[in-house]
Amino acid sequence: MLWVPVAGTVMLASYLGLWPVPIAPVSWDAPSAPGYTGVHAANNKLAGVQRIDLHGEVGPEHVVAGPDGRLYTGLKSGKIVRMQPDGSGQEVFAATGGRPLGMAFAADGSLVVADGIKGLLSVAPNGQVSSLGDGQARFLNAVAIAASGKIYVTESSTRFTPARHGGTVEAAMLDVMEQSATGRVLEYDPASKALREVARGFSLANGIALSTDEASLFVSESGRYRVWKIALDADRLDVGQPSAQAQILFDNLPGYPDNLTRAPDGTLWLGFGGQRNDLDKMARTPFMRSMVLRIPRFSWAKPKPYGHVMAFSEDGKVIDDLQDPGGASPLTTGATGIGGRLYIHNADGATLDWVERAVTSADAGTGK
Repeated sequence: MLWVPVAGTVMLASYLGLWPVPIAPVSWDAPSAPGYTGVHAANNKLAGVQRIDLHGEVGPEHVVAGPDGRLYTGLKSGKIVRMQPDGSGQEVFAATGGRPLGMAFAADGSLVVADGIKGLLSVAPNGQVSSLGDGQARFLNAVAIAASGKIYVTESSTRFTPARHGGTVEAAMLDVMEQSATGRVLEYDPASKALREVARGFSLANGIALSTDEASLFVSESGRYRVWKIALDADRLDVGQPSAQAQILFDNLPGYPDNLTRAPDGTLWLGFGGQRNDLDKMARTPFMRSMVLRIPRFSWAKPKPYGHVMAFSEDGKVIDDLQDPGGASPLTTGATGIGGRLYIHNADGATLDWVERAVTSADAGTGK
């Protein structure tokens, strides 16, 4: 009966090597993870957060301050909830029917939303939701609005969409596993309704923010652990090719850079949606990444929760670095400063957390 275990081994090998997976991974040179050293030396500044109960809702992935002084956050349910800064008076402002991610208020008081499933949306002050653009972009992630009224958004991937691939987290994971770098930065002009590609070639384009002079865009590239500074007037720029219009502001960061918010004084806040992991070891072996997707998810090693956000200046100087090695603030996708509080974005938490932190203006984090 030797053929029984032999046949089983052959079947397992065939499954691990041949079973179809949704990715076509490519090789890339991953830098060695720096760990938590230097300006990112391990600390406990994010430990001991205060919590605002969301009453059964989950996933305040992005937080923005409204012109009415209230907080607005999008949730996994597709609802956009608003509340007072202390968490009181929670109410549903709108429901997109998708997954609202990045948000920013326009000059007319409408809330522009980068919805990972529904695309670019506008929510009127009365909560009515309407679609912007022609639906070409399918995995929008973050949004910033210039004084001109033009809207800048990141499209995380043109290969994997949350609507087809099991949600935003799954689509993002597949894009990072594949490393085909199809993420883009887009400009939408509400006046002409024209959509323009600013830049391409990002491995999971994520957070976005405008510079103070609105001459540049800051873009976080989650899949390759870096933050870019790109000329606002760039057109179809391929960041995979050297250009005077694209500068890597931060490279080889210790985690996956996520949301970006900008305070009026130019200070930017960046969240890290997880630590670096063994994926780097498979950077030059695409076949191994395909095999990993054939292994049942329950057997995957779970990453250790690690909260981490940082503040930096427009010239790339780290101003502050807040961490929680204990994991009480996991999946910290970003931070928004309002008054004396720093609200922590969280993609899967059941609370909206905050820590005391002085900021320069009450309208920090609007995305402008």
